[in-house]
Amino acid sequence: MLFRRRARMLRWLVCGRLGPVWMWKALLLFVAIAFAGQLLGVIFNKSSVQPAARSIFSSPDAQGPSLGSCHPHTHIMFLKTHKTASSTVLNMLYRFGEERNLRFALPIGYQLGYPLSFNAHRVKGYQGPRVVEFHIMGNHMRFNKLEVEKVMPADTFYFSIIRDPVALAESSFAYYKAVAPAFQKAQGLGDFADDPRKYYNPRVSNNHYARNLLWFDFGLDHNANFSMALAQRGRTMIQRTFNLILISEYFDQSMILLRHALCWPLDAVVSFSLNARQQKPRSSEGLGGSWMGKAAAAAGVGGRGRLPARSLPNLSLTEDQREKLRQWNALDWYLYKAFNKTFWEKVEKFGHAQMEQEVALLRTRRDDLARVCLKDGGKPVEAQRIRDRNIRPFQSGLVKILGYELQQGLDNATRTVCLRMIRPEIQYKDVLDSKQSPRVAPAGPAPAVPAPVQAGQQGPGLIGAAGRSFLRPDSPRTAERLAGGEAGGRTVEEGGRDWDGSRLKKNNQTVMEEKGRLR
Repeated sequence: MLFRRRARMLRWLVCGRLGPVWMWKALLLFVAIAFAGQLLGVIFNKSSVQPAARSIFSSPDAQGPSLGSCHPHTHIMFLKTHKTASSTVLNMLYRFGEERNLRFALPIGYQLGYPLSFNAHRVKGYQGPRVVEFHIMGNHMRFNKLEVEKVMPADTFYFSIIRDPVALAESSFAYYKAVAPAFQKAQGLGDFADDPRKYYNPRVSNNHYARNLLWFDFGLDHNANFSMALAQRGRTMIQRTFNLILISEYFDQSMILLRHALCWPLDAVVSFSLNARQQKPRSSEGLGGSWMGKAAAAAGVGGRGRLPARSLPNLSLTEDQREKLRQWNALDWYLYKAFNKTFWEKVEKFGHAQMEQEVALLRTRRDDLARVCLKDGGKPVEAQRIRDRNIRPFQSGLVKILGYELQQGLDNATRTVCLRMIRPEIQYKDVLDSKQSPRVAPAGPAPAVPAPVQAGQQGPGLIGAAGRSFLRPDSPRTAERLAGGEAGGRTVEEGGRDWDGSRLKKNNQTVMEEKGRLR
């Protein structure tokens, strides 16, 4: 009896208070179907559910082998020599500095007064010795230690890169044949090598590209007659100033030594070759685009409209002609042999086995980044085939300069890093310049737009991108004169001092050094 009474009460509670039984049955059935559907969905879609992809630039491989407890150098001066893979090195410095918001000692134009001897006032934003902290300096200059020290901090790491003078002459002849009068007159590089003095005049502007170009870039007298004493003094002065001299022919080994010297992660020294030339004749092309027009006008190359089609310069050399080029560039040849020797001494100290291991890691990393970043696996392409005009390399000389196409479909973070790795030097300098010195719109009416600078004409304060240099009328260097009155000569002030501290004087239109010093 008691049991029946409790059963009736339970039915009353369920049916009266909580609803009829059929409703509960329907609810339970609905829950079961929903659970089964969710379970089936997980089963069928399991293969399509992937964990979030990690960027290749945040992987452990980006850091490379451990460097111990060192701290990364952030005060760096790179002497950017000509035709030595220096544009690729400068790209590394640009990337490293931009990622860390470092301040660059950028030129007012595109070069730091080259081919004139460097002056601190060529740096945009320079306000006096050590007033502004600059972290990285690396644009083309003719080295002047005393002036560089006004800009860069005392703990700056100095380095540069050199190349076999014969290979450098081949590249220089191809790139500067339309700029250097000594090269213009020669039918081919072999013709020039057979009798350089037939074509070379030391007093003519831009002929410095044709003899001892490395010696010239280091700020030394490239027209001096070779002597062992002179060559040794030049090498000693360079060794006292520069912490490391890299070798272009051993670029990957150089990057490993540089990485350890600067205490940088591996990705900071992984690069794609920039400013490389194509071994084909150059077709007729104009210098379209705003940045190309600026650089062409500054360099004094090109002309109105389109450039005439020209054949590829003849760079073929016999072994006898190669030896003649070594003799003609004897000062450069001495530097190359001397620093090639010290380079391999550093490798020996570093350890050949470790060097081989780290070079292999660097090359693997470069291949991995090329597959991620670059179209067609990283194969360089002609500038006109690059759809993004902002990453087309500047074209100068009689050969085509190649660039890269970015892979499509990259996420924003990956595309940003990849773009930095392939951005050409001129455009990258403009990007950094706009960040460091953003333009402020004037409050009054817009100023009149100046007339465009035609090729070969001077623009106020414009510094050439391919060897010519123009001074502002109010330049702080108006008191300086060129020895011999040519842009290719050394910049001197009577009684002034060279970058090694020795006093300078003029003697028969040639810069000499007193008391038997560098002549």
